[in-house]
Amino acid sequence: MASPTDRVYAESHEWHKVEGDIVTLGLTQFAVDQLTDVTYVEMKKAGYRFQAGDPIGEVESVKTTSDVYAAVAGEIIEVNPAGTEDPSLLNSDPYEAGWLVKIRASDLEGLAKCVDAAAYDARNA
Repeated sequence: MASPTDRVYAESHEWHKVEGDIVTLGLTQFAVDQLTDVTYVEMKKAGYRFQAGDPIGEVESVKTTSDVYAAVAGEIIEVNPAGTEDPSLLNSDPYEAGWLVKIRASDLEGLAKCVDAAAYDARNA
């Protein structure tokens, strides 16, 4: 499955979809495949402020627990309740229904370290 072209991708396998100063963040299909079955999702709550590169949550799978990072600095304004209540959404639909958080970005500079879909897919082929 090719990664959607309307977002950018971090080396740590999170996608960032930017709409003005709002960034929707989730895990890539590659990350989900590496984790195998995601069984638990815990994200920081709305109102949490952070710097680019800080962990903002974690996902657990049958294999491991992994931190989730944002490439931007800002504040979490919404956590996807469906994703935390039904972590299987990350397995079945990581790019749409399985998004993790929405962030009001205060600094987008970290996105310069991200790559587009073609580069991300080539790196993880």
